[in-house]
Amino acid sequence: MRAARLIKMVLLLQNRASMTAAELAAALEVSERTVTRDALALSEAGVPVYADRGRAGGYRLVGGYRTRLTGLARNEAEALFLSGLPGALRDMGLQDAASAARLKVTAALLPSLADAPVSAARRFHLDAPGWYQEPETPALLPAVAEAVWDDRRLSARYRRGDGEEVERELDPYGLVLKAGVWYLCARVADDSYRTYRVDRFTAVAVGGERFERDPGFALDAFWAERSAGFARSLLRAEAELLLTPAGARRLPYVTDRAAAEEALAAGVPAGDGRVRVVLPVESEDVAFGQLLGLGPEAEVVSPASLRERFAAAARAMAGVYGT
Repeated sequence: MRAARLIKMVLLLQNRASMTAAELAAALEVSERTVTRDALALSEAGVPVYADRGRAGGYRLVGGYRTRLTGLARNEAEALFLSGLPGALRDMGLQDAASAARLKVTAALLPSLADAPVSAARRFHLDAPGWYQEPETPALLPAVAEAVWDDRRLSARYRRGDGEEVERELDPYGLVLKAGVWYLCARVADDSYRTYRVDRFTAVAVGGERFERDPGFALDAFWAERSAGFARSLLRAEAELLLTPAGARRLPYVTDRAAAEEALAAGVPAGDGRVRVVLPVESEDVAFGQLLGLGPEAEVVSPASLRERFAAAARAMAGVYGT
């Protein structure tokens, strides 16, 4: 623990001209007294750490000293490729590894490139969750992430959508963060692959046995296929619409984009400048909420019950705003 902290202190000083004891203490998450002891230990070990006294003083390396202790450990190298996802790293318990990796990479850069990490951070930030929600980190995510990174078999209790809890033995292949929700993609006993919401695991145990990964498995392709299939499986009903040109342009933005584009591609001109389409929808309730946003640019032809809901909504709106 202390050795890693001393290396981190050297790397911090190597990347900055000077740092105060308070700055080092904050970066290393220790007291200023510990910083003083660590600086003395480094000096005794031959690292030229110099302490400037006074109010504006601090610690610095003298003589152009540069350490060669920049080799990345495996977990640091893996975490480095996720360094644009600070929230995800924190949730999986990899924040320290990523921090150490960034320091080592920065220390290895030429002086002319030393500001590259700060420059990039000022220009790009990824905020994965959707609006109007505060995602909660699943309590068991760090344990699941440990199994994923180390290719270790996972024993789990999982709460299905109907509330029933089941036992599962899983080979955890990968984690996906979608709109603030964590999913585990795993191989099960019959060698098929399934997807589980991490927040529905009620208990997990990481086993000592490692599993052999299928080299042909691609997490991104698997997720794209499953998520597209899931979205399509929700569309169990249909609505026939007459759309104005403006309504046709806006339709993909108020409902499932793929379903809307397919419906528009198969649409038939109605003869009055509008196009007649048959749109797959999740349910009548969902369709009502989505299509209401198109206003007079969309006319529901069928089902009759949905058409009547729009007619009632139109009458109510006219009552509010007048004729």
